[in-house]
Amino acid sequence: ETGDIRASVGGVDYFAAERSGSLDLTRALRSPGSALKPFIYALAFDNGIAHPETMLEDRPARYGIYVPENFDMTFQGMVSARKALQLSLNVPAVELLSALGPQRFLSRLRDAGATIAMPKEGGAPGLAVGLGGLGITLQDLTRLYVGLARGGEMAPLRVRAGGGTAEPSPRLVDPVAAWYVADTLLGAPPPLNAAPGRIAYKTGTSYGYRDAWAVGF
Repeated sequence: ETGDIRASVGGVDYFAAERSGSLDLTRALRSPGSALKPFIYALAFDNGIAHPETMLEDRPARYGIYVPENFDMTFQGMVSARKALQLSLNVPAVELLSALGPQRFLSRLRDAGATIAMPKEGGAPGLAVGLGGLGITLQDLTRLYVGLARGGEMAPLRVRAGGGTAEPSPRLVDPVAAWYVADTLLGAPPPLNAAPGRIAYKTGTSYGYRDAWAVGF
């Protein structure tokens, strides 16, 4: 509700020189994998491109030379946007991002206050950004999820209670779109041994399996 940081662990062992333990990994640029997908859906809902019950195709598709595949290398056929996000299907997410536009997607995230790093080869961003083909920090990804939890209204993260700025917070999406995404994530399969319907959350696996993300509220 406030943006106050209650706890933050930057690494496993601060004194472990062999693994650069003194680096604060909450500020390190990493690939978020599928943890960015809720924001594709939020912006698609916000722009009238889709609704949670809109049927999307989860079948082999090609966008120029880019051929997205699902994590388990299978396809579900026709699925609702709600189900596609809950199952973290890649092809429907890319379909929505294609309709939304990768540059428009990145611009909205940046306007909301997130710092996004792109590969240095230049050129317009491609559809792979929706599946983690960019760099973002855990702090900025957390800020984006705080925005979803607050009905689309962003808030700065604060390391000191009562600190921060009095400037108006930017809005990521409208409250209805934020609620749609939160309600969808609430219905995703719960973590192991967790009660269902209690946590709106999303996981993500980065390129090369270097990072495993789980962010929620």
